[in-house]
Amino acid sequence: MEKWYLMTAVVLIGLTVRWTVSLNSYSGAGKPPMFGDYEAQRHWQEITFNLPIKQWYFNSSDNNLQYWGLDYPPLTAYHSLLCAYVAQLINPDWIALHTSRGYESQAHKLFMRATVLIADLLIYIPAVVLYCCCLKEISTKKKIANVLCILLYPGLILIDYGHFQYNSVSLGFALWGVLGVSCNWDLLGSLAFCLAVNYKQMELYHSLPFFCFLLGKCFKKGLKGKGFVLFIKLACTVLASFVLCWLPFFTEREQTLQVLRRLFPVDRGLFEDKVANIWCSFSVFLKIKDILPHHIQILISCCFTFLSLLSACIKLTLQPSPRVFRFTLVSCALSFFLFSFQVHEKSILLVSLPVCLVLSEIPFMSTWFLLVSTFSMVPLLLKDELLMPSVVTTMAFFIACATSFSIFEKTSEEELHLKSFSISVRRYLPRFTFLPRIIQHLFLISVITMVLLTLMTVTLDPPQKLPDLFTVLVCSVSCLNFLFFLVYFNIIIMWDSKNGRNQKKIN
Repeated sequence: MEKWYLMTAVVLIGLTVRWTVSLNSYSGAGKPPMFGDYEAQRHWQEITFNLPIKQWYFNSSDNNLQYWGLDYPPLTAYHSLLCAYVAQLINPDWIALHTSRGYESQAHKLFMRATVLIADLLIYIPAVVLYCCCLKEISTKKKIANVLCILLYPGLILIDYGHFQYNSVSLGFALWGVLGVSCNWDLLGSLAFCLAVNYKQMELYHSLPFFCFLLGKCFKKGLKGKGFVLFIKLACTVLASFVLCWLPFFTEREQTLQVLRRLFPVDRGLFEDKVANIWCSFSVFLKIKDILPHHIQILISCCFTFLSLLSACIKLTLQPSPRVFRFTLVSCALSFFLFSFQVHEKSILLVSLPVCLVLSEIPFMSTWFLLVSTFSMVPLLLKDELLMPSVVTTMAFFIACATSFSIFEKTSEEELHLKSFSISVRRYLPRFTFLPRIIQHLFLISVITMVLLTLMTVTLDPPQKLPDLFTVLVCSVSCLNFLFFLVYFNIIIMWDSKNGRNQKKIN
């Protein structure tokens, strides 16, 4: 019984931190005419409540798509509509057509923050608790510590409760999907992941690992027997879930095409704002967006993305296991973030979720990555006046991980999951025994660089000729870190010992 008291206390700590962050500023607060993501979410409630469903994604006098037009899948629109019905009961002025544009008040802020917290309580937090409870070969105290560290991850808290978004909904559905397929509830897992994709299209970052894992299961069962039956069941589940979500938009061909155009706005360019991926970092030296034709940019980004994730997906298809699945989720999501077309800085959360899932397996590297992922969003967080919440939540997360998992003691080849790789290298280089030391030094350099850049960004004014200097440095340093992690996670996948001991599996 004591463990449930501790688990309850941990969840309450996570909720307290979330609500405390929500008391701070949000995206675009008091900054007309466009305001920010907070206004975007409010505006979607206004549009979905006041306009017929056929007009939600079309430009009109009542729905100016240049002013935060709806550009997420139908499930987000339905969620906005649900929130709008509640808002209508409390204060109709919050969602009045046209006149509510840019509406700001303490009461409305309380309502909007509460909608995020309720979604978190219903979808994301239960998935985190259940996932950690299902982990094998670790003690109950470690499971509770794992829940604490995941719930304290600052990146998600700062974006959802500071900046203002509903990432916990799509990530929560995705986590339910991971839990489902890892526990052999394949149909329920597929349904949950389909809900994630239909809430935010960026969940496609995780789609290939799900597809390859389930396809590998079908191959393993035999495509002429149970495997074929499973394949048909999965196909029907995916098809049915998409049809139900999209049914109101299937009435006319143009309606469906317009929704797709809004979801995949390829005209926006290779990247938007400053993001810690390859294309933004490389543009410092070569302006790819200005040199190459638009269709060539799309082709190059697709090729690089596909090539960077191909080996991991093949390995997962041939050797489907929950462990390889989790690491492939990390690798593929990171490949999409680094190389794909039209990436936003907040998309790093899609990589952070699967990294949180392997926190108990490789605590040192996972903690490091999650710190870098939060640092990569520093320019956005400073823009939203979230410096103090960022510092406090990051420190709290780091202390929780360091004390719960003793991360600085988990840097041997075996604990970094690099033993198989090192043995392979030592066949050709017998003195190759210094990899853990190199990683420790890289961690130290990385942390010092992040701290110094954050201090410089906060305290110094950039040169007039280089107004984005510190922002570009943050993105470039983060990108270098992410490239290192991409190599690291692919090494783990390719040198994975299928029957190795001490693997924390979910059955």
